[in-house]
Amino acid sequence: MISHKGQLDLFSLIAKEIKQDIVVYVFGGNAMMFYGYKDETKDIDILFEHLEEREEFIRVIKLIGFQETSPIKIYLPEKLRDPHRPLMYLKEDIRFNLFVKKIFKTLISPKMKEDLFAVHEFKGNNTLTLRVLRKEHLVILKTVTERDRDFEDIVTIFRKDKDFDWQYLVDEVIWQYQHGDSWVLLDTEEMLKELKKYIFVNEIYLKQLYDAAGK
Repeated sequence: MISHKGQLDLFSLIAKEIKQDIVVYVFGGNAMMFYGYKDETKDIDILFEHLEEREEFIRVIKLIGFQETSPIKIYLPEKLRDPHRPLMYLKEDIRFNLFVKKIFKTLISPKMKEDLFAVHEFKGNNTLTLRVLRKEHLVILKTVTERDRDFEDIVTIFRKDKDFDWQYLVDEVIWQYQHGDSWVLLDTEEMLKELKKYIFVNEIYLKQLYDAAGK
């Protein structure tokens, strides 16, 4: 596991070694720590827009002791058949999940780029820029990744932050579906049904998902 301070130190170390500027989007438990939703995490989830930036990032984390590991048993089999599955690197009990362009079938949408929660820069000779996604996107992407404890993290977000824009989440899910994400509607529907066991979920949002799917 890694703490928030630990991840800041890790990103600072990486920034000192990279040979080009790198911009990434963070969205997993590591992003939750920027909000204060959790104190530590095992998974550091990162999305790159460009393959060459991921390759440079991997070069550096290998220098500091991370080794490639298998995503089998971490993600569902149908997810692993997707060409946009992540490359994973492990050191002790800290695990990088490195995606490029998509998280499985989910795109970097215009709203993901525009509506950021925070931006953090780590400077060496070059700059590593972390763009922290807003909480509605964190929930969507944890719904998509479907790993052990992802749903638990979703419940944590809702319990710790009452200022959640449900309509924003639904609009983004429908946009993703309309732009080729064939999983996101069903994944979100199943997540919301399970979430109803823990918090109140207005049926109007489920109805919008049903309507989008033509049910």
